[in-house]
Amino acid sequence: MKAAGDKASVSWAPLTLLTAGLFLFIVPFILLLVNSFKANKHITSSPLSLPTDWNLSNYTSAFAKMNYMDAFVNSVIITACSVLLLALFSSMTAHYFVRHQTRFNQYTFFLMLSSMIIPFQALMIPLVKIYGSIGMLDSKWSLIYMYIGFGSAMAVFIYHGFVKGIPAELEEAAMMDGCTRTQTFFRIVFPVLTPTTTTIAILNVIWIWNDFLLPSLVLVEPEERTLPLSTFYFFGTYTVDYGPLMAGLMLTILPVIVVYLFAQRYIIQGVMQGSIK
Repeated sequence: MKAAGDKASVSWAPLTLLTAGLFLFIVPFILLLVNSFKANKHITSSPLSLPTDWNLSNYTSAFAKMNYMDAFVNSVIITACSVLLLALFSSMTAHYFVRHQTRFNQYTFFLMLSSMIIPFQALMIPLVKIYGSIGMLDSKWSLIYMYIGFGSAMAVFIYHGFVKGIPAELEEAAMMDGCTRTQTFFRIVFPVLTPTTTTIAILNVIWIWNDFLLPSLVLVEPEERTLPLSTFYFFGTYTVDYGPLMAGLMLTILPVIVVYLFAQRYIIQGVMQGSIK
C-alpha cells in the first residue's frame, strides 16, 4: 500500500507543476481578453471582474485607428515570403553541404553555425548605417532579405541533421531513372523533409510575426508598418484609454495563436523526429 501511495504521489507531482505553469501563463491572457470588452472606468476600478456588457466598440475603435488591415497585410506578406524562401534556400543549402563533403563546405557550414552566437544588438547600428547608405531601408523586401539572412543559420543546422538521415541510395536510384539533381531534390528529398520544414516554418512564423526590433529599424513609413509596429505606435497614442489598447493587443496576438493551435501537432512531430535523429 505504501509503494502504491508513493507511486501516486510521484505521478501527481508533474501534473501539479504543469497545471501551475499553465495557470501562470494563461491568467495574463485571460485578463487581457476580459478587459478588452470593458469601458475604461471599469478596467481601472475592477480589472479582475467580468464585464457587465460584452461590447465590441473597443475592437472596432482599435481596428480603425491602428490601420489594422494594412498592418495585417504587411505582416502576412513579410512573414509568408520570408518563411517560404528561408525553408527553400536552407533545405537546398543543407542538402548540398551533406552530399558534398569538401573542406570548403565544412568550413562554410561551421562558419554559419558560429554566426548564431553573435547577438543581433551588436549588428543593429552597422546594419542600419550600411543598408541606409545604399537606400535599402523602408522596404518590405529589404526586411524579407534580412530575415532570410538572420534565420538561415539555424534552419540549415536543423535541416543538416535530417538530410544526413536520408539514404543517398534514394537519390541515386532517382537519377538512374532519369531525374536531374534538381528534380531529385524536389521529388525525393524535399518531401521527406516535410516534418522538418513544417517545424521550421511554424517557429519562424512565430518569430517573424511577433518581431518588433528589426522592423522598427527598417520600416519608417506608416503604410509599411507591421502589426507589432502598429500596436506600438497605437500604444503610445492611446496609453490612457485602456479598452482599445487591450483590444489592439488581442487583435495583434490572435492570428499567431490561431496558427499555433492548428499547427502544434506538427511542431510536436518535428521535435520528436529530431530527438530520434
